[in-house]
Amino acid sequence: MSEIKHECGLFGVYGSPDAVEQVYYGLYSLQHRGEESAGIASTDGSVIAWHKGMGLVSSVFSPQILKRIRNPSAIGHVRYSTIGKSEWQNAQPLVAQYSRGQVAVAHNGQLVNTKQLRDSLERSGAIFQTQASSTVQCTSDSEVILHLMARPEYRDNLSGLLRDLKGAFSLLILTPDELIAARDPNGFRPLCIGRLKGGYVIASETCAFDQVGADYLRDVAPGEIVYIDKNGLRSETFAPAKPSYCVFELIYFSRPDSKIYGENVHLVRQKLGAKLAEECPVDADIVVPVPEGGTSAAMGYSQASGIPLERGFVRNHYVGRTFIQPQSGQRQKKVEVKLNVISDVVTGKRVVVVDDSIVRGTTSKSRFSQLRRAGAKEIHVRISCPPHRYPCYYGIDFQIKKELIAAVSPIEDIAEFLEVDSLGYLSIEGLLSCTASPKDYCVACFAGKYPVPAEIIKKTPEEFEEWEEKVGEHTIVV
Repeated sequence: MSEIKHECGLFGVYGSPDAVEQVYYGLYSLQHRGEESAGIASTDGSVIAWHKGMGLVSSVFSPQILKRIRNPSAIGHVRYSTIGKSEWQNAQPLVAQYSRGQVAVAHNGQLVNTKQLRDSLERSGAIFQTQASSTVQCTSDSEVILHLMARPEYRDNLSGLLRDLKGAFSLLILTPDELIAARDPNGFRPLCIGRLKGGYVIASETCAFDQVGADYLRDVAPGEIVYIDKNGLRSETFAPAKPSYCVFELIYFSRPDSKIYGENVHLVRQKLGAKLAEECPVDADIVVPVPEGGTSAAMGYSQASGIPLERGFVRNHYVGRTFIQPQSGQRQKKVEVKLNVISDVVTGKRVVVVDDSIVRGTTSKSRFSQLRRAGAKEIHVRISCPPHRYPCYYGIDFQIKKELIAAVSPIEDIAEFLEVDSLGYLSIEGLLSCTASPKDYCVACFAGKYPVPAEIIKKTPEEFEEWEEKVGEHTIVV
């Protein structure tokens, strides 16, 4: 499924002579979490140097740039946008100068009280130098965090600041002499700690540790702040933990080789596929995954059903993710060239196609049409998560309910739109049964129950429609 944009990715290193290069390679491992922009900020203990740009990590950084910002501590960020346009000003880390000196911030997630915080800042007149400007220059919610840090009541009270943020936030904060990591009390977005010779590493996913030879220590706990400086690592709890982990990290976002919320992603996805075979059986000749998201679940479906697993699609690895493209024409072109069907595998066969999700449906329709043109006799689609019927306000780009195909159409109509013989989704209960701690997951996008209410939920239908139009201007809608 290539319809929705990934999370942002964070990677930080403290106390290593090769910190900038290690962050560079760490961001490579997290590139799947965001392809719009990339940035690195580093410090030598007195000054923060930084570089950021639009595009992939490989295109934003050159050996000369990495050499220019080479320092023993650094943080990096790869981005996709939910609130804030896809433009250079919104690329992270965001770097600022205020009364306590320089600071760089990298944020993964989305705040649900951004408007209230901005209104408060405007009333107080709190402004400071952000990169090359003295006013708010970016449209992302992340910059609000920087402005709050400049307010007198928060300058020596990071815990108080974080308690006033509502929604999803995993943060890396770099000062000239310290690296700070923090995670919201719900733990919506993953963040983990690793040990590297001579220092520490913080990352969104454990797969990035492997890239730089770091050992996984533990996750940053929900509601925890971790401070790393020359004296080592210390921890502080700023709010009680109320776990509401984003289950979509396990279904779709994270790399299969990562350990998320204490579980290996690949193995969880295999369980999802096996449960899907139990809940939505079908007589068929072969099981075909939609790569890469459906691969692990398809393995589980095949093993549980006894239907042979086949490779029916070939992925062109030189094509970026279609949801990153801002124009529909660009996206459609990438849809057409990203996957190709192996006709001899599917011709005359009853095919079970396993994918991780269907959100808006247009990309999926194109995929299944390819199978039909290649000669598949029957196409039975099985999705390893429940139908998306509600928006997400915690950092995923499906925030407009009327764009979610399952929110406006019954499953039978979706199958007809996709032009497939049958369509089956995993149940919410089946999904959660495949996790180690079912009560600790957020399933708001499936069930409509939000662990942290967003102000938008309280709006009237007229206000909601106006908000949807505004959001559409500031997000890339696929």
